[in-house]
Amino acid sequence: MVAWFEEEKQKVIEANYKFINKWKETNDYQTEVSVLKQALDELQALEAEVGGTGALGYYYGLKSSLDQTNPQVLATLNKIEEFAVKIANDFEFFHQNLSKITPENQQIFLNAPELASYKHFLKGIFENAKYLLTEPEEKILNLKGSVSHGNWVHMTSSLMSKESRTILNEDGKEQDKSFSEIASLMNSTNKKVRDTAAIAFDEIQEKYKGVAENELNSILQNKKINDELRGLKRPDESRHISDDIATEVVDTMLEVVTENFDIAHDFYKLKAKVMGVEKLEYHERNVEVTIDGVEDKNYPWQETVDLTYKVFDNLDPEFGQILKMFVEKGQIDVFPKNGKRGGAFCAHELKAFPTFIMLNHTNKLRDVLTLAHEAGHGINNELMRVQNSINFSTPLSTAEVASTFFEDFVLEELLRGVDKETAFAIKMQKLNDEVSTIIRQVACYNFEKELHKQFNEIGYLSSDQIGEIFSKHMYAYMGDGVLASTGSKNWWVYWGHIRSFFYVYSYASGLLISKAMQKMVREARLSNGQDLSKVALVKTFLSAGSSKAPSEIFLDLGIDITKKEFWENGVGEVRGLLESLKSV
Repeated sequence: MVAWFEEEKQKVIEANYKFINKWKETNDYQTEVSVLKQALDELQALEAEVGGTGALGYYYGLKSSLDQTNPQVLATLNKIEEFAVKIANDFEFFHQNLSKITPENQQIFLNAPELASYKHFLKGIFENAKYLLTEPEEKILNLKGSVSHGNWVHMTSSLMSKESRTILNEDGKEQDKSFSEIASLMNSTNKKVRDTAAIAFDEIQEKYKGVAENELNSILQNKKINDELRGLKRPDESRHISDDIATEVVDTMLEVVTENFDIAHDFYKLKAKVMGVEKLEYHERNVEVTIDGVEDKNYPWQETVDLTYKVFDNLDPEFGQILKMFVEKGQIDVFPKNGKRGGAFCAHELKAFPTFIMLNHTNKLRDVLTLAHEAGHGINNELMRVQNSINFSTPLSTAEVASTFFEDFVLEELLRGVDKETAFAIKMQKLNDEVSTIIRQVACYNFEKELHKQFNEIGYLSSDQIGEIFSKHMYAYMGDGVLASTGSKNWWVYWGHIRSFFYVYSYASGLLISKAMQKMVREARLSNGQDLSKVALVKTFLSAGSSKAPSEIFLDLGIDITKKEFWENGVGEVRGLLESLKSV
């Protein structure tokens, strides 16, 4: 393994410095179309096969997700980052020189047919050049990235992941459980189990809130410094720039969803009523509703795969074949194990590397939808391989559209042929997920906005101050159907997404845009039986990568995300599901 590491590292270094040494000696690509095309062709070939870390970064990144506490893997990742940062710094000249191309030449390059496949990439560089610092300054920011942000965040999550507590398991017996297992058991349908899990969960967060206070203040300070250096006027502006989405579009979506928080208020009241309690405990928001007389059905792995394959194949045979490939080639790690990262995710790196999906399958309904969700990401990854490596990526503004698109069609299949009571329980879970994905994430974004504002004004926030801001925005969306518990004010300690600043909007926007795509396909089916042209449009979107701005990609499908009415229609569908359940 040591020999392979050194061999791969040398391969990465040689490939990158071949490009760096060649193009650092000339700036002809700033004025000549043919020379710029040659440089970008060589760049995209490098990015397709080698990138900044070769197979090393991908392999050890996946390995660490299987064993988060392995010190050898973490040490190796640090070594990889060291040489990757050096390469990125030595590459900085190229980005700097592209940003300095004169306005006259910019227009020539953007209109040149030879550069058509690089047009959006170049346009982004030209438009955002005003935020770029000098080459030495950019190198300094690259070098301090881990010590000023990444290491802090990893410290908090790592400390909590090592914690365990003795709690009740599903058999009613006391058992020592890891932090990730405790988090999972808070969703148990057995109240005693979830309540003891919640007590343990709150204890762990209380234990580390002081650590998290220092961590969060440090990364907030780091972000403030970076934003001021770049001349950014809003804390979330850098997120919108990196995601290639207009701030006005995000603001409109946030405004519409916030105006409709009453959907969540009514849903949690309904859920409390169905569960036979006056109000839900904070940790009970995501518990699956069980109906008397309705068996809690299990979904073993093979049954989950078969059902998902059936849905994907029915939408388009290529979708089904991609899922089949993932399963047969071992590109899905299915079951939970000690040390494995919780939750689920889909990973892709360079075009030369395969897609991998990480799950923690426990035979529950939610696990079926999780496979559909992550396989949707995977299909997106596979279809966009038609793009050059520079466009082989999905900004957050489009990434969650594909996943939720496939997830909802699988849910539709789960509802076929079930009795009324089971259908009600499944629809309740669907609405629960939509409230969490759309409304809760927007509430979190609102929390982040106030968090950054308060920090920038005050200079330092105590854990109690952070908790007060967090509680304010969480209960704003949950309403009176959820009890205000003491422990819930610390749940920001655990919520990793708030460390990837303003990431969460993409869940809300992704699902709302996905709903429009689903509606387009369903309506075509109803009118024409199976209108393949609509599915072809979806495949065009899934193949687009970052070749166009998200607003342009969606407009090709007849979806205008710049209009307030678009977001209102999506939220209206969520309200419609709520009303249908309230009337049962």
